[in-house]
Amino acid sequence: MKKILSLVMAAVMLLGIVNIALADNAGKPVIWYNRQPSNSTTGELDMDALTFNDKTYYVGFDAVQGAVLQGEMVVNYLKANGEGLDRNGDGIIGYVLCIGDVGHNDSIARTRGARLALGTAMPDVGQGKTEVAGIGDVDPSPIGTNTDGSATAVKDGEIEIGGKTYIVRELASQEMKNSVGATWDAATAGNAIGIWSGTFGDQIDVVVSNNDGMGMAVFTAWSKDNKVPTFGYDANSDAVAAIADGYCGTISQNADVQAYLTLRTLRNALDDADIMVGIKNPDAAGNVLSDDLYYYDEATRCFYALNGAVTADNYELFMDATAPNAKFNFQLTEEQAPTKKVWLSVYNAADNFLNATYVPQLENYQKILNLDVEYVKGDGQTEGNLTDRLGNPDEYDGFAINMVKTDNAASYMVKLQ
Repeated sequence: MKKILSLVMAAVMLLGIVNIALADNAGKPVIWYNRQPSNSTTGELDMDALTFNDKTYYVGFDAVQGAVLQGEMVVNYLKANGEGLDRNGDGIIGYVLCIGDVGHNDSIARTRGARLALGTAMPDVGQGKTEVAGIGDVDPSPIGTNTDGSATAVKDGEIEIGGKTYIVRELASQEMKNSVGATWDAATAGNAIGIWSGTFGDQIDVVVSNNDGMGMAVFTAWSKDNKVPTFGYDANSDAVAAIADGYCGTISQNADVQAYLTLRTLRNALDDADIMVGIKNPDAAGNVLSDDLYYYDEATRCFYALNGAVTADNYELFMDATAPNAKFNFQLTEEQAPTKKVWLSVYNAADNFLNATYVPQLENYQKILNLDVEYVKGDGQTEGNLTDRLGNPDEYDGFAINMVKTDNAASYMVKLQ
């Protein structure tokens, strides 16, 4: 009997230890970054994920501001350089649009921003809209092909260039998803422009892409040789360098600010410090951000970096996308910030922006913030490729999560509960 009681007591004690460990994991800092927890159909934020605990935040960039900026950049270029742009002289400025992920808030915003600026936007009737009033009212659906202007998700716009009015038409757009399901796929975009150029020929006057990975694939495969203006987003180093060779522009989403905020908010949460230490208020080493680089929405616990246009006028300032910002790159001592271990996911090991720009920035800032970061890179297709590798959260002090799909925050939260 005593032996049975001893076994029962041991089991109870073990269960208590397990429960404490689970409770500890549920209370650890969680920073969602780059992919905002949200409904991929409606865009509604997942507040359960954003308020998982009192040490949970999101870090990204202002997608709407950046999308509008990209659209304005394209239109400004056309107005300044558009004479002779109509390659076949049909009075139509035809453009093709590379869409990244139809279920991703950033991709949706960029599609909407381009269409709104070019005058091709139609109301998103799926949202119950009857007219286009702002970026959130614009239908972001891919149209397939539209050489005759009959597509219902877009309409023909107009632009005046050199005193002449041209029709603006979205000739084609598609989600760049490869055969195994990965989105934002550069190779798919490179193949698409081959098909589009073979079909439309010199009807294509402009290329707009939701990111630089796809934009550069199109530029390298076709538009560079054909001198067709091509615009992307992300300010990746290869895209910025290509501006000297005719790539017409991109948008910097201030990856240095985002990477710093990702690890800075995590550092503050780990230290039980005010979340604005090293952000609005200098930390012990003097790291601080100026107000023109970011803003914070307290209601949704979201930090957003602000964007800037990169064109032929200023691209030399953005040549090294991995360079840390000297204004917030001061080393904290071990006494000021004891080393902590972090599990950090990257949704796709092949994503150009994240791996060539964001991760190097994270590596810069993890050192000054004394964070030991384990990078776990996914396949860009299945969430389980990442969540299955979060098998022992007890090993880590905090988590920075970049999901495959914005809807899937719950699959990470269950691992920490």
